[in-house]
Amino acid sequence: MSETKPVYLLAGGMPRDRRGPDPIMRAIFKESGKASPIIAYTGTASGDDINFFNRMAEYFREAGAGKVVHAFIVPDKSDIAAAKDILRTADIVFISGGDVERGINILTEKNMIDFMNSLYREGKIFFGSSAGAIMLAKEWVHWPDPDDESSAELFPCLGFAPVICDCHDEAGGWEELQAALRLKEKNTRGYGLVSGTGIRVFSDGRVEALGGTIHQYIRRGDTVDRISDIRPVGNGR
Repeated sequence: MSETKPVYLLAGGMPRDRRGPDPIMRAIFKESGKASPIIAYTGTASGDDINFFNRMAEYFREAGAGKVVHAFIVPDKSDIAAAKDILRTADIVFISGGDVERGINILTEKNMIDFMNSLYREGKIFFGSSAGAIMLAKEWVHWPDPDDESSAELFPCLGFAPVICDCHDEAGGWEELQAALRLKEKNTRGYGLVSGTGIRVFSDGRVEALGGTIHQYIRRGDTVDRISDIRPVGNGR
């Protein structure tokens, strides 16, 4: 069995000063060891929206990907065996943005969680953007009663990246990330992925910033405090 690979969690979006192929994408593709890796696209969080797939597939090809293949899982008549074959034979698996809870629920309903976990354990490279990044992380927060803030509770995600993160909420002050951390034990850290940035997460929980500054929070007793930002090291893109 191969060792697990780092998981790439991306906020999505592109800094205004960026030109040419996305260097974060290039770093992910390089991880595969292939000049033009095959990307399997999963879109459970976005309802397998074909327009969103087309936009992302073009973006990946511009960054150097080879084929980008849509593994349909959401539709009632999806060929799950075919979707699994696409995921199994691809060099890299991408998890799309959309709605985190919906994405996880569909993977659960279609009995895909254990299969995807086996791919990760065998050394498959995974990356996700926005809601897809959160799905690849450990847990996320929801409110069973939207009118009652005290109803907040965590639900499990794929957990390939053993962290809690949120994406592109720098203008909103990371309120949902802080709500999630308030439900965790003392000294739990959470990561705010600013638009256009991402993190590389190793199986032991080590985190490296990609593309720019990452905001970092920690649960301290009854409070959640912002602590020192994480910045890319060397050519950490």
